[in-house]
Amino acid sequence: MGSQPNRFGAGRVRRGGLGLRWRLAAWVTAVVLICLGIAFVAVYQGTGTQVRGQIDTEIAGDAKAFARSLKLAAPHSGAQAARAAERYVRSQPFSSSSTLLFALVPGQAPITNRPELFDHEPPDNGETAAQQTAENRLARRALIAGSGYSTLPLPDVGNLRLLKSNVHLASLVLLPVGERYVRIGVGEPLAPVARAQRGVAKAFVLAGLLALAGALLGAYLIGTRISRPLRRMAAVAARVDAGDLAPRIHPDERDREIRVLADAFNHMLDRLTEAFASQRAFVADASHELRTPLTVVRGQLEVLAAQEHPSEQEVRRVERLVQAEIARIGRLVDDLLLLARAEQGQFLRVEPIEVREFVQEIWHATSLLADRRFELESVAAGTLRADPDRLAQALRNLLSNAIAHTAPERGLVVLRVLAAPHEHISFVVEDDGPGIPEDQRERVFDRFHRTDSARDRASGGTGLGLAIVQAIATAHGGHVDAGRARTGGARMELELPRFQARDSAGKPPSRWAKTTDADRPVASVGSSTAAAAPQKRD
Repeated sequence: MGSQPNRFGAGRVRRGGLGLRWRLAAWVTAVVLICLGIAFVAVYQGTGTQVRGQIDTEIAGDAKAFARSLKLAAPHSGAQAARAAERYVRSQPFSSSSTLLFALVPGQAPITNRPELFDHEPPDNGETAAQQTAENRLARRALIAGSGYSTLPLPDVGNLRLLKSNVHLASLVLLPVGERYVRIGVGEPLAPVARAQRGVAKAFVLAGLLALAGALLGAYLIGTRISRPLRRMAAVAARVDAGDLAPRIHPDERDREIRVLADAFNHMLDRLTEAFASQRAFVADASHELRTPLTVVRGQLEVLAAQEHPSEQEVRRVERLVQAEIARIGRLVDDLLLLARAEQGQFLRVEPIEVREFVQEIWHATSLLADRRFELESVAAGTLRADPDRLAQALRNLLSNAIAHTAPERGLVVLRVLAAPHEHISFVVEDDGPGIPEDQRERVFDRFHRTDSARDRASGGTGLGLAIVQAIATAHGGHVDAGRARTGGARMELELPRFQARDSAGKPPSRWAKTTDADRPVASVGSSTAAAAPQKRD
């Protein structure tokens, strides 16, 4: 095979970039990171929403308790309502983690458990009067907020969840009807929401780091396991690239996908091995076939040259022999060129062929070549799209093969042309010769293959006739098979597609049917005469 590194390609591809293990680890890490990010956003937002819902529920309950306390006090005047609200509010002092309460009674100052919000207290915590005034200005937004829930940023508190509502008191008989209500506000800081979300963030950071580390390690280990058989395959491919077709891949039976790939790779190597073996055998056979006539020519010329005054009869004998061998070399070269063209494409020139006329012309010409009993049985009527020259060559090769394997005068050669299903047509050639052994029927189409001593060079054949028939059949999209004839001899069947059958009236048949006796143009040719009736076979 040689040791050239580029025998099977233009050269090895340079390795670069990350390997499969690291690419797999990177992809898995990226996927895990994206999933963690989505989960973090969902849990982070869900936690904030849940805690806010709990706060809303708590301040709603506090607002109901505040309203119930005012109604139980049953004040008759604004001052009484203010005192009742103050008693309730003062009983629940405000801190950064408690509930803010305030009440607005018509005609009274605001009542709240944090008086500094409404200018009732001097500045605290070392703040200047200007700073306290700015804080109070921001705090007044709690007073002007509408009914219902709202969120306000308050000084020293942060975001505050506020619920405002009107409590109607029928006992305020001293106030006008439109002012018989107390406006209350209940609020709680949203610091628990921030604390809960910070806890979620910390937990996700820790869990995310552990998950990423685990994903990276797991992906690397999985990538290592997956890439191990691939690395073995790469090593085998490198040996094949160096010219060694012997190694094969033996994957673990548990790796189904790798096993499928390995089987395909091994099958490819088997095909390559067979192809190279066939190529070597073909080159050897072709060389041998060419060497034989060249040896004969050289020997005869040497014999002629050894004679100082050769006779005219001797010169003519050598001339005839040399011309015969040269003609044989020419036929061999032509056959080899035809097979090479068949493998390279652009081999056919397809056109419509009238099958009956075409077959009868070939049959008439072939029946004059030898002294045999030639029988042309059924010939299907219709049009076949094929290359007429190549098809004629294939049929002549099949008929010549049958003639070569039958006895002179009494040997039988039969041709039948039958319509087959799916717009196919079959050309069947049978003889009564020795036949083809069953174990040789697939190999008879190999180049230079001969099954017995009858197929030798003395008969003038090159051993490429049936190989050419197979190449022509394959080029047309058909096939050729060898079998046993009813007479015990060889049976060759060439089947081709793109056949349009016609009945005796010239119309395409509605369905495939056997050809009737009325549609069969029959010619039985003996040594020198033709008969009108065929010899029937059971």
